[in-house]
Amino acid sequence: MPRSPRNGPPSGGGGEAAMRVAVVGGGPGGLYAAALLKRLDPTREITVWERNAPENTFGFGVVLSDETLGGIEHADPVVYEALRREFVRWDDIDIVHRGVRHTSGGHGFAALGRRRLLEILHERCRSLGVDLRFRTEAPHPARLTQEYDLVVAADGVRSATRAAYADAFRPVLTPHRCRYIWLAADFAFDAFRFEIAETEHGVMQLHGYPYARPSPDHHPSTRPSGPPNRLGASTVIVEMREEVWRAAGFDESDPRESVERCAKIFADALGGRPLKSNNSTWTTFRTVVNARWSHGKVVLLGDAAHTAHFSIGSGTKLAVEDALALAACLTEQPTAEQALSAYEEERRPVVASTQRAARASLEWFENLGLYLHQPPRRFAFNLLTRSRRVTHDNLRLRDAHFTEAVEREFGCPPGTPPMFTPFRMRGLTLRNRVVVSPMDMYSATDGLPGDFHLVHLGARALGGAGLVMTEMVCVSPEGRITPGCTGLYTAGQADAWRRITDFVHTTAPGAAIGIQLGHSGRKGSTKLMWEGMDEPLPDGNWPLVAASPLPYKAESQTPRELSRAQLTDLREQFAAAAWRAARAGFDLLELHCAHGYLLSGFLSPLTNRRTDAYGGSLAKRLRFPLEVFDAVRGVWPAERPMTVRISATDWAEGGTSADDAVEIARAFAAHGADAIDVSTGQVVADEAPEFGRSYQTPFADRIRNEARVPVIAVGAISSWDDVNSLILAGRTDLCALARPHLYDPNWTLHAAAEQGYTGAAAAWPAPYRAGSRPPRTGRTDAPKPRLTLMS
Repeated sequence: MPRSPRNGPPSGGGGEAAMRVAVVGGGPGGLYAAALLKRLDPTREITVWERNAPENTFGFGVVLSDETLGGIEHADPVVYEALRREFVRWDDIDIVHRGVRHTSGGHGFAALGRRRLLEILHERCRSLGVDLRFRTEAPHPARLTQEYDLVVAADGVRSATRAAYADAFRPVLTPHRCRYIWLAADFAFDAFRFEIAETEHGVMQLHGYPYARPSPDHHPSTRPSGPPNRLGASTVIVEMREEVWRAAGFDESDPRESVERCAKIFADALGGRPLKSNNSTWTTFRTVVNARWSHGKVVLLGDAAHTAHFSIGSGTKLAVEDALALAACLTEQPTAEQALSAYEEERRPVVASTQRAARASLEWFENLGLYLHQPPRRFAFNLLTRSRRVTHDNLRLRDAHFTEAVEREFGCPPGTPPMFTPFRMRGLTLRNRVVVSPMDMYSATDGLPGDFHLVHLGARALGGAGLVMTEMVCVSPEGRITPGCTGLYTAGQADAWRRITDFVHTTAPGAAIGIQLGHSGRKGSTKLMWEGMDEPLPDGNWPLVAASPLPYKAESQTPRELSRAQLTDLREQFAAAAWRAARAGFDLLELHCAHGYLLSGFLSPLTNRRTDAYGGSLAKRLRFPLEVFDAVRGVWPAERPMTVRISATDWAEGGTSADDAVEIARAFAAHGADAIDVSTGQVVADEAPEFGRSYQTPFADRIRNEARVPVIAVGAISSWDDVNSLILAGRTDLCALARPHLYDPNWTLHAAAEQGYTGAAAAWPAPYRAGSRPPRTGRTDAPKPRLTLMS
């Protein structure tokens, strides 16, 4: 539940003199902030400026979560009770794809008309003595700060207040790829509805939800007909990519024609009824992020501070929760300055999490065309889990029948989570979808793996993973990253690796072990990670080679540009190492073309400045990595699979893009790669990655569904629930986890135990079976999961 202010007089924020507060913007966030601030301290003089008339609003219905309503109930029972009487509550979500409707239940959301919400807040503000000034432009912020103690800027995504102090707030407004329009229907959908239309111009989608109840004498099964007041009302948002919008001619349509055409396109969803507009126009969603939310006496609230895409229903919710937090902080803190700092400190992490979820949802709909090939039920599951807030396990709690139907369609035997289904590549069948990601251990001597590597890799094979990957194994002494890196350029090293693969195959039956081959390129001859990652050795350096003579960092050694003869030598080194890997008994080989190492350095335009046949266009930059791949594939046994790890983006301007990554994946697949291991970054030192939960998986998702190549997803995947969700949604084929396997070598076995799965895909080694169930604690009062609003 959002934190809300305690009842009673303020403990600070106003001093003895009455605080004068100016609220710019009469939307739900601004009005509720004004009402709360006045209720908590009636001596406050609060004025709200709204340039529109009180009855004017844009949009139709709004959605609030149970958590937000709980905060409202605690902070202001009068407003809560008024809202409670108006809310329409629904549990089901309908998803219609290619004429097939699938319904998922147990979601729970509450909606009401935006105009009615504003009326309730108007009434509450007037009853408390707030000065509401409609049809009135607010004075310039500089004047307001002279006359008022606090200025609350709730003036929306195009905030004039924010613009006046742009140097302080440092806003970033990011436009996106879709056009959308807010409309309404004069009947209530019987569920939250998503409908997909595949037109001659491209794919379009409808987002619809009810916000007004049908009258009591209207039976839900009746076909929509009759006067609007009998049938309720629904918000309808029509959305499509910009290029589809233009191809369909909406850019040249007048508003009335646009509305009529949308009604025809989605006639089945609307039961043939028309749509209506409220000065609605096509627009593009913009994500708003500010470096700061307060400056002097001015504080941003709602869309002025941040936006979250409408597909997770969080715009009004965030604004109302901002108002709750701001009022609480002004009540609790001794000064307004401290209150604004506390408000931002409290709200920013919550908003950032919501914006990440909203961004994932927004991008899913932008890339909707990637998923049209999916069977309707799996497509529905993919849509429901798009923001990562609804997951496989959470959806099972909400609607077990629907989730089990998706699992059956996917091929899960009864009682088998998706992560414990097998996956086949060539002659290798992995017992489950969990991969121990390659992790450099920096613990070898002269490239030789020792007891540490035996225990490290052996423990994780015993821990249940379907595939255990080595660290990057270097193809030459000069190809090592550090003196502690392993190699496969001598017969002795091959024998040492054979000891490890034999252990895995004999002691952890069912587990496969793969080797990652690579060359450090310009990132070599550095200290061990814990001594200084990517820092050059103080002595004992070896010469570096790369696609181009560019140092990784200013203090790094400058590599030599590889000559044609050296390229030939390198291909032979890779092929020789692959031959030794085959004799050493590895089940799978991965070619490392990521993270700025040698082959990655050829792929990125930031690190490849060559002017010969190996530089320039993407096709030319691919040439040498593909030559190496072909050389390795030529000596690697035909029945054993090969994968390629790539950096799908450099996280830097002018570097490899997501579009490039799709083409790179296609190229390797055409040469025989069985899967693409999709990582990102670490190519240039001045990268700016967008970290977050499962932050790299969208790149794997796109490659899988656009290039139609099997993929391994990596990057901050830490829970078995996320693994199940990604696999069942069709966003990846395998999930590679690194740090979770450092924390818990038995991660996969524990994931099976926690899900109650006891099948062969996560079989415990015989000596460990006595511990295959968690010890009893005697506790019987463990809290049960609580269902929350779908987003």
